[in-house]
Parts: sequence; C-alpha cells; structure tokens
Amino acid sequence: MIPAPPLYFAAIPHHERPRADMTDELQTIIDLIRYGASRFNAAGLTFGHSYDNALDEATQLTLHALHLPHDLSPVYGQSRVTLAEKEDVLKLFLRRIEERIPAAYLTGEAWFASLSFKTDARALVPRSPIAELIESGFEPWLGGREVRRALDLCTGSGCIAIAMAHHNPEWHVDGVDISDDALTLAGENKVRLHAENARFLNSDLFAGLQGEHYDLIVTNPPYVTNAETDALPKEYSFEPELGLRAGDDGLDLTLRILRDAPLHLTEDGLLICEVGESERALSRLLPELPLAWVEFRVGQMGVFVAECRDLMTYHVRIRQLADARDPVLRADTVRASSPASAGLF
Repeated sequence: MIPAPPLYFAAIPHHERPRADMTDELQTIIDLIRYGASRFNAAGLTFGHSYDNALDEATQLTLHALHLPHDLSPVYGQSRVTLAEKEDVLKLFLRRIEERIPAAYLTGEAWFASLSFKTDARALVPRSPIAELIESGFEPWLGGREVRRALDLCTGSGCIAIAMAHHNPEWHVDGVDISDDALTLAGENKVRLHAENARFLNSDLFAGLQGEHYDLIVTNPPYVTNAETDALPKEYSFEPELGLRAGDDGLDLTLRILRDAPLHLTEDGLLICEVGESERALSRLLPELPLAWVEFRVGQMGVFVAECRDLMTYHVRIRQLADARDPVLRADTVRASSPASAGLF
C-alpha cells in the first residue's frame, strides 16, 4: 500500500509537487531554512515586511513553527527535526508561497526596536527605520533637549509609541490613529509590553488633539502614491490600504502634518517624519524649508527632522499647499461655492 502524501502537498498541483524523496532529505533546521529560502526565491515572492530577503523569512517561519526563539544560536542549526515538525514548517512555507501572506502575519509577530509586537491585518507590519532613532535616543537630533511628552501620529500597531515609551520610561507618550481596529491592536501591544506610560486616542491626524502640546512628534504616515499603491505586489494587499495610499505624490497627509504640527509642538519642539520615496516630491514642493534628512546605518531612508520654528517661518507656503489637499477644507469650499448655498440677495 502506497502511503498518503504529506499534508503540505495537498494544495500543490500534482505536476508541481516535489518528489517525496526530495523533502525526505530535509532533516535539520538548517536544511529547512535553506529549502524554504530556495523555494521563496523560485516563487518570486516579494519581501519588505520586517524582512527583506528569502533567507530571513525562511528562518523566522521555521523557528516559529518549531516554537523556538527568533534569535536561536546557529549552533542549533544541525539539530534534527521530527516528521511532524517538518510538516508544520513546510505547511507554513506553502501558505507563504500560495497565498503570498507576509511572514509577519503568518507568525503574528514582528520585531521593532528590539521589542516583540503582535501584528495582524488590522495595521501595517512594523518596519519603519525610525526604530533605529528610538534606540539611539533620537540623538543627535534632540541635542540633549528635555522631552516630557511625545506623540506618535498615525500609530497603527502602536510600535513607535510603545517603543518610545519603553525606551524612555520617564516620557508620557500618546499614539493616535483614525482606525479603531488599529487602536485595538495598539492597545493589545500596550498590555503585551507593559507600556503604562503610553495612551492611545482616536484622531484624524491632529483633529482630536486640541490643546495638546508635545516636545517631540514622530510620525510614519501613509506616503505611497496612488500609482505605486495600485501596482504593489500581492503581499501588500493584506495590509490596510488606509495606511499606504497618500495621493498622487504621496504627500497628502504629510503636508497637513507640516501645517498643523506647530500648533501642537512646544516652542523648542521637534517633528520627525517618514516619507519614504516621496522625499524628492517634498523637496520639490518646499525647497526653501530646512529639513534635515536622517542618515541611517544603511543610508538615507526618507526620514526628515524639522524644527518647530522653521515650520512656523514657512507656515504660509505650507498652509497653501496643505489646504489644497485637506478633504474637510475642500468639502467646505465646494459647499460654499454651490448654488444651493447662495443667499436670496
């Protein structure tokens, strides 16, 4: 009697299934990692959700399926796995290939600023280079200035707010988002990481923060252009589009943030904002605004630092650009110019 094929073959068309003896040869942790990386590359997967290459994703999926720590020492690489363990790993590989689900959503975990966050489709997978700034204490940008209150605008999973709160227990940190689903996830991460000095609020950017002032505002808003969003690989379709799409040049939200930030920054306050590939568009729109572009260990990654006083100096031009993008102001303009709104005289 011929034994039934392993479970991880079930969803693979017969002509694409590897021979049983091929996977029989996978006996150790390092065998599985190498095999997964090879299959991911052969399948043309896209990487960009916490991990940027097939080998790292295969490693994390393997260790997750085997219930091992993400930073397991390489000395365990030659450890043998049982048949049941191998099936668990290969089924996870299959989902990554067939469904194109990001690895972080498959494991339900993403690491950010040396902290483990719960992650799922309620918010983007944590991956901002701002983590490096948090771990370096935002120096040299803060220049030793005191921070008592900090804001994470467009907080999503809460990763930036919670990481700031964790690494700076004397700070009071607010995280705001327009998505109730994202805020629920952020609340779960607050409990997970015991971030008692962080709180989360529902707000459309600064709209719900009247009277609130901060020494430091950090934000990773949506900044993907309409054309880029429409062309994103399938992996990105599992993330909320609300956290990605930001108009024709990717700056619809960033310009509003630049306009309103001075109302919520202390006199010596600092704004740190990620705009990614929209850096060039922002520099073209506001060439006169003195923005400091952060150099990370791997180079520039579209994150700028702005002083409150500079935002105030160039407020007129910033407001002109931002008002044209503000959906509330545009709606008011349309209503004011419509025939129905005109008086009788």
